Amino acid sequence: MISFQEAIDSIEDDETPSILLANGFSQAWNVDIFNYANLFEAANFGRRDVALRALFNEIGTYDFERVMKYLVAAETVLTIYAADQHLIDCIKEDQEELKSALIRVISETHPDRPNEVGNHQYSAVRAFLSGFKEVFTLNYDLLFYWARNMRRLAPENYRTDDGFRQHETWVGKGTSQNVHFLHGGLHIYDNGSDIKKHTFAEDGISIIDKVRNNLELGRFPAFVSEPTAEKKKSRIERNPYLNFCFQKLANLSGVLFIYGHSMDENDKHVFDCIKKSSARVVYVSIYGDEHSDANTATRGNAIRFLDSPNIEVKFFQAESAAVWG
Repeated sequence: MISFQEAIDSIEDDETPSILLANGFSQAWNVDIFNYANLFEAANFGRRDVALRALFNEIGTYDFERVMKYLVAAETVLTIYAADQHLIDCIKEDQEELKSALIRVISETHPDRPNEVGNHQYSAVRAFLSGFKEVFTLNYDLLFYWARNMRRLAPENYRTDDGFRQHETWVGKGTSQNVHFLHGGLHIYDNGSDIKKHTFAEDGISIIDKVRNNLELGRFPAFVSEPTAEKKKSRIERNPYLNFCFQKLANLSGVLFIYGHSMDENDKHVFDCIKKSSARVVYVSIYGDEHSDANTATRGNAIRFLDSPNIEVKFFQAESAAVWG
């Protein structure tokens, strides 16, 4: 297993790679906050709390997407067998409650302010990110958003473009956008006519507080939490911002790093997009023992989903990147 630096050193001097960040990026900062077990414990499923918690326990998982798959499968089977419509409607409602609960619990457990991350950590992650030309992320949280917007921290000249302009409205084409939230984010929302983002403005209200205020009014962030790759892709295609970011991934070329992803099948729409791109080499991070069952599965999936005559899949040790210092 090579190190992150060895992977970087293997790239031609005149080539700048791109990166796709997944949940391991946020877990590298605080694994206690950004994991499904803790999200499950903190979640509130409303009047369906008892039933949904029983379902999680019966399946033996904390994974919200995995439980959602069971609910979708149950709906499909019951519909085909012309089962009681009330039961089918109940399962549909549970799917929506599960998605809403996930969004709510992420906003409730998320750090409130950027200063909860140390400046030395921001400097480390900014130095890490500055080595990539295009940054794609599957994360909903604000850690990457905060890091890239920090000022007066090394590296001083590090700047990114997320495509949002005046009045925090997304412009899209015609910008130099090189930051792409493929599955949306807590700070991104659709006001019915434009895609906009929350910022920490002169009103002094934090982004997280703005998100929580919107949730109380029944307004949710642009947030892809569907259970399967097919449903996620359909959700992406219906949102102009998400679809634009997805197409930028399809237009990728050269070298791509994937950091912090378990390469699960529920993101196969992302891997299919990469496979159709002009990417030449994909480096996939492996955390911990490369021979563990989980990492064996990760390596196998990475090769199964990405390896092709045009793409070479390689692996590097995640810890060696020291993303947060």
